[in-house]
Amino acid sequence: MKPIDLFVDEVYQNVGGNKKEIEELKAEMKSHLLEAVHELKSEGKSEKEAINIAIERFGGEKEMRSVVGQLFKIQKTFAKWMLYVALTFLLISFIGYGSFVYLENTQQREAYQFSEQIINSLGNTITEQNKTDIREIVESYENITGVTVSAVEVRDYGNDSEHVSRKHEEPDFSFREKPIFNFFLNYRSDGMINDNWEVMVESKSYALTGYLLLNLSVCVYWVLFTIWAIINAYHHRRLNAGWGIVFALLNVVGYLIYVLMGKRKVSI
Repeated sequence: MKPIDLFVDEVYQNVGGNKKEIEELKAEMKSHLLEAVHELKSEGKSEKEAINIAIERFGGEKEMRSVVGQLFKIQKTFAKWMLYVALTFLLISFIGYGSFVYLENTQQREAYQFSEQIINSLGNTITEQNKTDIREIVESYENITGVTVSAVEVRDYGNDSEHVSRKHEEPDFSFREKPIFNFFLNYRSDGMINDNWEVMVESKSYALTGYLLLNLSVCVYWVLFTIWAIINAYHHRRLNAGWGIVFALLNVVGYLIYVLMGKRKVSI
């Protein structure tokens, strides 16, 4: 029926989206309208009356065009934001992990500097002034949590072979702040040894936090990108269980395969 065809064409005029999907939706709308027209005609209405009533029941051309346009706009916007959020989490994972790696390396350098400072200040014995200085270092730096100093003896076996061992089972001096339990925080020890002393500086470690942030952000990105890829495949009318598994397992590589397969079909 030409009036039905014209109405449907007007409704979907200037609607952006996948052409195949639009044609399928137009065919579905025509089918519903024709079914309504046949029912009205069976009730005694003329064809013209039946067509007008069926179209009015659908909401009219302007209203339907607005509804269809909004529907496609919402679909596009949702998919677009899904991709943006996924990429944001991926960016956060790399920036966050890089920041924690930088912080961890900075902590290590500081620990070596403090251990060098302490070991150079020691003579043959640990004086009370040495102990006071060590306590001040630990208390004045937020990330330094403790220091242990142990007397050592070095045995030279020749051929550049040396053996270093502690003179006493327990450290000669140890000072450590009371640790605060934190699931995301670990502690690390760095230090140095000379002919008389071993100095180990304990500091906060952010490696675990970095790994957790990286893994969590990548997982969120992976899930969101997979959902975005599935939505796109659905809009292209190419979604099936196989593509869903490919997207879930291979992520962006799987989507590139999907795109290349689609181009290959078009060229054939």
